[in-house]
Amino acid sequence: MESVINFLNQTGFSMLAMGDNWKTLVMILIACVLMYLAIVKKFEPLLLLPIAFGMLLTNLVGSDIYHEELFAGGHANWALFGGAATADGTVITPGLIDYLYLGVKLGIYPCLIFIGVGAMTDFGPLIANPKSLLLGAAAQFGIFATYIGARCIGFTPAESGSIGIIGGADGPTAIFVTSKLAPDLLGPIAVAAYSYMALVPVIQPPIMKALTTKKERGIVMKALRPVSKTEKIIFPIVVTIFVALLVPSAAPLIACLMFGNLLTESGVAERLSKTVQNELMNIVTIFLGVSVGATATANTFLSPKTLKIIVMGVVAFSVATATGVLLAKFMNLFLKKKINPLIGSAGVSAVPMAARVSQKVGQEENPGNFLLMHAMGPNVAGVIGSAIAAGALLAMIPH
Repeated sequence: MESVINFLNQTGFSMLAMGDNWKTLVMILIACVLMYLAIVKKFEPLLLLPIAFGMLLTNLVGSDIYHEELFAGGHANWALFGGAATADGTVITPGLIDYLYLGVKLGIYPCLIFIGVGAMTDFGPLIANPKSLLLGAAAQFGIFATYIGARCIGFTPAESGSIGIIGGADGPTAIFVTSKLAPDLLGPIAVAAYSYMALVPVIQPPIMKALTTKKERGIVMKALRPVSKTEKIIFPIVVTIFVALLVPSAAPLIACLMFGNLLTESGVAERLSKTVQNELMNIVTIFLGVSVGATATANTFLSPKTLKIIVMGVVAFSVATATGVLLAKFMNLFLKKKINPLIGSAGVSAVPMAARVSQKVGQEENPGNFLLMHAMGPNVAGVIGSAIAAGALLAMIPH
C-alpha cells in the first residue's frame, strides 16, 4: 500500500491537485487550441503543430523534458549540463528537449531552414524587376517602427528588437534574433510570428484595399522578361558577398539562404538540392518547432508581456504591409509604366502566401489580371530584407 501511495503522489494528476497550477491548465488549453488551428484550420501546420505539441509537453506537470535553469541568463549553462548543482543544490538531468533546444540557442536550426528555403526560392522575378527590391525593403519599416513603439511602452532594447522582427513575417528569422536578444520571450514571439504568417490572408486584404483605389488595384502589369541561367547563378554569389560585407551579423542567414538557392540554380547538385528541400528541412522543422514550443512555460507565457507582444506583433505586420503598398504608390508618381500597388504588400517575407494574396485581391478588381509573378519579386526581396534587418538589429543592440 505504501508503494501504491508513493506512486500516486508522484503522478502528474496528484501534483496538479496539490499545487496552484491553474496557469499550467491554461497553457495546456492554449496548446490544444493551437493544435486545433494547425490541424483543422491548417494555419501554418508544418510549424504550428510541432510548436503546439512542444508547448503541451513542457506544461505537463512532472514531465521534466525542459529545464529553464539550463538556459538562465540567456545562455546555455554548460556546467549544469555536465552535472553541476544549481544554487539550491539541485542536480538537473537534462531531458530530450534540453538538448534539442541547443540547436535554437546556438542559431543552428534557423540557418539550416534558410538553406532549404533558398533551395525552394526562385529569385527570377526579383532579378527581372530590380525595382521590386525597394518594395521588399520598404516592408521592413514595420520592424523598426515597432521597435520604437515597443521601447515607448517599456520594453528593453533587446526585447523591442525581438518583437519588431515579427513584422518581417519570417519565423526562422524571428527565432534567430530572439534566441540571441531575448531568449526568455522565445515562446510568445515564435507563436505570434507563425500565427500572423498563417493569418496573412486575413490581415492584409483590408489594409491593401484601404490604401488603394479601385483603379490602382486594376492596373495590369506586363509579363516579366526571361531571366537567364547565368543571372540566376551569379545572383546568390553577388548577394552573399555584398550583404556579408555590408552587415556581417546577417551573414549566417543570408549565406545559408543563397547557398541553398545556388544548389538549385547551378544544376550540378540536384541530389543535395532535393535533400535540403525535403529531408533536412523536415527534420530541422520538427526539432525547431518542438523545442521552441517547449520554452512556452506557464510562468513565461502567461504574463502581461505576452499580451503586449501579441498586440505589437499585429502592429508590426500591419505597418510592414502598409509601407510596402504606400511605396508602390509613391513610385508610380515617377514611373511611366505603372506598377500595381498591391504587389507592395508582398514585401513581407511570408513566401509565397503574401504574393498569392496580392494576386487574389487584384483579380477581384480585374479577373484578367495576373500579379503573382510580379508579387513574387517583392516577396523574395522581403526574405533578403528581413535577414538584413535582423543583422542590423543584432549589430546595433547589445546582447
